[in-house]
Amino acid sequence: MLAQIEARLSAQALSVLGGFHAGPGDDLPQGTRTLLLIGPREPGFWPHFTASAEWQDGAPDPMDRWSRRVIGRLACDLGGKALFPFGGPPYRPFFSWALRTGRVWQSPIRLLVHDRAGLMVSFRGALALRESVALPPPPPASPCDGCAAKPCLTACPSGALTGEGYDVPACQAFLHRPEGAPCMDEGCAVRRACPVSRAYARMAEHSAYHMRQFRK
Repeated sequence: MLAQIEARLSAQALSVLGGFHAGPGDDLPQGTRTLLLIGPREPGFWPHFTASAEWQDGAPDPMDRWSRRVIGRLACDLGGKALFPFGGPPYRPFFSWALRTGRVWQSPIRLLVHDRAGLMVSFRGALALRESVALPPPPPASPCDGCAAKPCLTACPSGALTGEGYDVPACQAFLHRPEGAPCMDEGCAVRRACPVSRAYARMAEHSAYHMRQFRK
């Protein structure tokens, strides 16, 4: 079943970034046996998304609307339920769900890091399924464990994102200044510094879109 789901997602430049079987305290819809976290498949997500009607119609929140349509349709076809990290409050616990997959960890800067996407990991939604879907075994350890340099700890040009936590107001203020232009145009310097992120092939235009949404 997982291969069939991946094939459907691949046609939309999406992928299963992790999953787990439901247990006590997971805060899932009643009857859920498997949760799959869905995110961009790279390379190719940004060109696919920007060809969509949601991007081209000029209305607000195009990526959220696109995610609801695409993931919602798949959930309906599978007899499951689509869950999203937006639309709150209240918000779904995607952070803790990600950690449950065994493919995502808390990085040295406390942001999530994925075995394949690195610090560029993002979720467009999740599929809550009533079937117990066979899942591949997760990697044995976080990629951060074998990263001796840990460039994420020193890459933030504003000093807002370090091992001590994330000063969001300081980050946003920096992005409004001229020296924040590289982060605005290419994506967060800290996320880009991650060796795993650099291999993920996320386009700068994609990162720039999220930076504009964050800076507002």
